Amino acid sequence: MQPLFTIHAGEFLVADHIERTFRKTHVWIPTKDTGVDLLVTDLRAKRSVSLQVKYSRDYLVTHLPSDYQSELRACGWWTFDSGKLERSPADYWVLLLVGFDNRTRDFVVLRPLELARRLRAIRSTEARLQSYLWITKDRKCWETRGLPKSAQSDVVAGTFRDEQRDFTDCLNNWEPIAELNSDA
Repeated sequence: MQPLFTIHAGEFLVADHIERTFRKTHVWIPTKDTGVDLLVTDLRAKRSVSLQVKYSRDYLVTHLPSDYQSELRACGWWTFDSGKLERSPADYWVLLLVGFDNRTRDFVVLRPLELARRLRAIRSTEARLQSYLWITKDRKCWETRGLPKSAQSDVVAGTFRDEQRDFTDCLNNWEPIAELNSDA
């Protein structure tokens, strides 16, 4: 074991959210980097879910037009290695967006293979998958990398439709943790 242990801000914020929201769970932090950042168990430590956490700073205020800012909560940017997604030992990946101007926290929770599948459906030929996720004020989550300006405007206006780019079903989807939180 390494003598010095650190947890990054994203891991702390996810663990804090889980502990505050799901009081019948425990959050564990591994002592070694194995591709699992957090382990969440039921109170008896009989059932568990492993999480890999990826944090993005908010690019809304610094990189997007000011007229978009009133309709968006946060905009994040990640780069994923498709091989790491496919080999990930974590049950779920949590993509954390902390809205700077809006003081919000949103979590995109999904299985790593599902994340890889969704991103490949949009950009099939890239080994390194870059993703921009935008969270709207009406709590929709869209993958927007490569969208033309007109489609970006549609996202902001709430009129955009594209099944492949819609990540709303993953937005703040804590169902796997909620199952641990039950008395079962």
